[in-house]
Amino acid sequence: MRAAIKSAKEIELMRAAGRILGRVHKELAAEIVPGMSTLDIDRICEELIRSYGCIPSFLNYQGFPASVCVSLNDEVVHGIPNKNRIVKEGDIISLDTGVIYKGYQSDAARTIGVGTISQQASDLIERTKLSFFAGMKYAKAGCRLFDISRAIGNYAKSYGYGVVRDLVGHGIGRHMHEPPEIPNYPQRFRGMRLMSGMTLAVEPMINIGTWQVRWSDNGWTASTADGSLSAHYENTILITADGPELLSVTEEEAEELAAVYASMHMNHAGRRKAI
Repeated sequence: MRAAIKSAKEIELMRAAGRILGRVHKELAAEIVPGMSTLDIDRICEELIRSYGCIPSFLNYQGFPASVCVSLNDEVVHGIPNKNRIVKEGDIISLDTGVIYKGYQSDAARTIGVGTISQQASDLIERTKLSFFAGMKYAKAGCRLFDISRAIGNYAKSYGYGVVRDLVGHGIGRHMHEPPEIPNYPQRFRGMRLMSGMTLAVEPMINIGTWQVRWSDNGWTASTADGSLSAHYENTILITADGPELLSVTEEEAEELAAVYASMHMNHAGRRKAI
């Protein structure tokens, strides 16, 4: 199915939701220190979301019991906060959360390091973010959806990383998950043509080792099959004729990330959806 084209009013509401989510991510990351539990992180995240007059998208979504997915080290996505899971110096944490503002959703994920992390972990986090921006070259009206998928996957593969296949990005709007599904690796076909006004959640999930994952008995958490580190980077974006508008970032981040996008492209011409 084709992604819904959002009206000007809907886009303004999604912009507002996205700016709030960008601030939530920034403020949440600043609170994380060694010794706190992942349940502490969830409590802080929910308080932040509600302080902006929003509803946590993830809380009770299809039974998920928290406001933020807190995935440590080899966990790819959907880590369930737990009072007994303690964050340590050197960990990397993927934080995936969303907000509902006046009926409209925004969804974003970031992977951060706790204190001093290894160079290998730091490189993975940065390259996962850059794989997203490799895909953004094709996130504009007239391009094909799976051109985004191919660019993300090829960028990650160039470093020998595994690109998760069991989980995909998705359309977003009044609902968390709307058509279409957006894989992060090359597809056989190029997919539908993108049109201005589409809103998508593009979210590379990249592993240092194999692309394969194993699923926890809790029915939610996916971890790398080989125990290697995993990183996750996601933004809600708006498709325009001139390129993507990143909705789930702060105003300051928007300027910084525009420079990242420009520098990257100056010299270079039946799956589960992640929540």
